[in-house]
Amino acid sequence: MKVIIAGASGFLGKALVKDLRDHGHQVSTLVRRSPVSESEFEWHPERGELDPLTLAGSDAVISLSGAGIADQRWTPAYQQVLVQSRVQPTRTLARALAGLPAELRPGAFLSASAVGYYGDRGDEPLPESAAGGTGFLADLVRDWEGATEAARDAGVRVVTLRTGLVLSRTGGLMKRLLPLFKLGAGGKLGSGRQYQPWITLADEIGAIRHILQTEQLEGPVNVVGPEPVRNAEFSAELAKALHRPALLPAPAFGLRLAIGKFTDEGVLVSQRVMPEKLTSSGYRFEHADVRSALAWAIAH
Repeated sequence: MKVIIAGASGFLGKALVKDLRDHGHQVSTLVRRSPVSESEFEWHPERGELDPLTLAGSDAVISLSGAGIADQRWTPAYQQVLVQSRVQPTRTLARALAGLPAELRPGAFLSASAVGYYGDRGDEPLPESAAGGTGFLADLVRDWEGATEAARDAGVRVVTLRTGLVLSRTGGLMKRLLPLFKLGAGGKLGSGRQYQPWITLADEIGAIRHILQTEQLEGPVNVVGPEPVRNAEFSAELAKALHRPALLPAPAFGLRLAIGKFTDEGVLVSQRVMPEKLTSSGYRFEHADVRSALAWAIAH
C-alpha cells in the first residue's frame, strides 16, 4: 500500500511511519520545508498550498496535524492555534484530494480527531452514534471533522479517528505522569470519578492499520481501548504497576490554577467512549484492559 502522511514528525506520526514501513508499505510524508529525500513532499497548509498531484496514485492519505492540546495554557490566541493547526491542514488535504481526477485519487482519507467531540457526559456510554457535546473542544472537533467534507463529497472513504489518551512512556500523557508517579507524588485528578478513554500506542497504530485495510469502516471511529476506567482506578493501577503509593490527589481548584481552561474540558471531563466500530469490524486489541495497557506503556 502507498500511503502519504501529514504530521509525521509528531509522537504518533513517527511511530506510524515506522510501523507501516516495517509492514512493507511505501510511506511518503508532507513537510513544511525543502524536502531532503525522495519520500518527502513540500506543502504549506496554512496558505492552503498543496499540489494535488503530490497525492496522485496513493492508496491512502493520513492527516495527523495539530498543535498539542495541553502544550500551553488556553489563551484566546492559543485556542486559535489549536483550531487553525487542525482545520487548515485537513481542509487543504481534502480539497487536494477532490481536485484529482477519479482515476488518480486515493481511495481513503484518515484524519485525526478526538474524543473531545463528546464533551462531558458522566457515566453515559458513548459509541460513535452518540451526539456531540458542548464546549470549545467539542466545537473544535466538529470543525476539524467538517474540514474533510470536500474529500467525502468526491467519493473518498473518509475516516475520522476519534482518539483518546494514547499511552506510551515516549510521549503524550504518560511522559508527564511517569516522573510524578515514580516519585510517589501521583494520585487521582479532581474527584477521580471521571471516565478516561485510553489506548496504548501499539493499539493506536494497530487500529489505524486495521482501518486502512477495512473498507467498510468510514465516518467517525472511536480509537480507544474497550474498557474505559475512572481516573481513580487509572491512577491506582499506574501506581501499583510502579510499586508506588498514589496518595497525593490533585484537587480541581489546584488544577485550574496550574493548567487553566484545559482542566474543565480535558482533565476533569468524563467520557465513557466505546470502540464500537473497531470491535464490530474485527479488530483485536493487544491491550484490552488498563492493567496490561499500563504495564506495556511503562516499558515502551
